[in-house]
Amino acid sequence: MHIHRLEKIWIGFGVAMLVVFLSVIGISAFAMGMDPPTGHSHGMDPAKVDSTAPFDKPGLKQVGENEYEAVMTAFAFGYAPDNMEIPAGATVHFTITSKDVIHGFQIPGTNVNMMVLPGEINHLTHTFDKPGTYLVLCNEYCGGAHEWMKTTIIVK
Repeated sequence: MHIHRLEKIWIGFGVAMLVVFLSVIGISAFAMGMDPPTGHSHGMDPAKVDSTAPFDKPGLKQVGENEYEAVMTAFAFGYAPDNMEIPAGATVHFTITSKDVIHGFQIPGTNVNMMVLPGEINHLTHTFDKPGTYLVLCNEYCGGAHEWMKTTIIVK
């Protein structure tokens, strides 16, 4: 089989670029000490969620004028608290974690969408401008009754 001289040049150039790319990644990852951040962990033991503040008393509490904090836990096929009511225009700071497996936290029609990992504390803020009933769904498959995992936020 005959390979044209220009094809050999381009193959050599491609292999050289691949070697350079992998070398740069390898050097930056190992020689320069690149590690995942460890000092900013927002984690806890998933087995102790029910006994660790603030998740020992999940619920909605007012923290300012028309500003609320929703502390929530996700568990097999449900969320705690089950339903929440807030006034229109309220800003809600969600703090949520999972007790057991990976769950999702999505409010369709909004930009609220996050993955809830066991023991990992997640934070998200959203302002509910329009009155209505907002459905909160789990969008990560979490088991046999996954399709029934939901809660509601009623905005009055």
